[in-house]
Amino acid sequence: MSTTKATSAHPHPYPGKLILVEGIDGSGKSTQLSLLRKWLESQDYNVFFTEWNSSELVKETTRRGKKTKVLTPLTFSLLHATDFANRLYHQILPPLKAGMIVLADRYMYTAFARDAARGMSPTWIRNLYSFAVKPDLAFYFRVPIEVSVARLLSGTRAELKYYEAGMDLNLSTNLVESFKIFQSRALAEYDKLVEEFNLTVIDATQEIDEQQAQVREIVSAILASYKPKRGTHARREALFWRKFTLPEPHRP
Repeated sequence: MSTTKATSAHPHPYPGKLILVEGIDGSGKSTQLSLLRKWLESQDYNVFFTEWNSSELVKETTRRGKKTKVLTPLTFSLLHATDFANRLYHQILPPLKAGMIVLADRYMYTAFARDAARGMSPTWIRNLYSFAVKPDLAFYFRVPIEVSVARLLSGTRAELKYYEAGMDLNLSTNLVESFKIFQSRALAEYDKLVEEFNLTVIDATQEIDEQQAQVREIVSAILASYKPKRGTHARREALFWRKFTLPEPHRP
């Protein structure tokens, strides 16, 4: 029997929709979300984008901590929770109230997977995020660890990052091996989350267009009953929040 306590996340009462993507590094989730965003905007939906670890409140602190390699699993958890809380109340909820579609590159499930992979208590992590609202749709892009590594090393940066590889945990002195061990732990945690939180699984080994076709079909079904706010006031709200949308997602 699982000893974890499910987060008290509850459905939000707002007219907007919250759609998010999850997956380990190299799963292609950000690419899929970017394509979905462009498609929704082409359909004249008002879209707001937000991503993990982007709050100005803690971004500089996190950057310095990573640079000096002083972040512990606990400080990592608390910084990310602070980032999440700030973005939830100042970036996610307002556009939801304005009737917009909010697209999130990672949500609380990232903390549930990564922090548990770093040895933090799953129950403690869920309680830490008990203030979160439940998304309308959560995609999980599942990919084997070998595919993830191959994609990252053949990409534009072609280098794994220290904390991304879990080097702070002393799992291995080899960066690639440490990445495989740490991210495999995260994969195991994600598999638990799929059932616990009803994540929608997408096979991330498929071709990009095949994945996107599935994503659009599922999103279209979710939006069948979507009734955004109408009228001048709603349009002003949507335009206001759209100004804060980043031009393109970047890797955390």
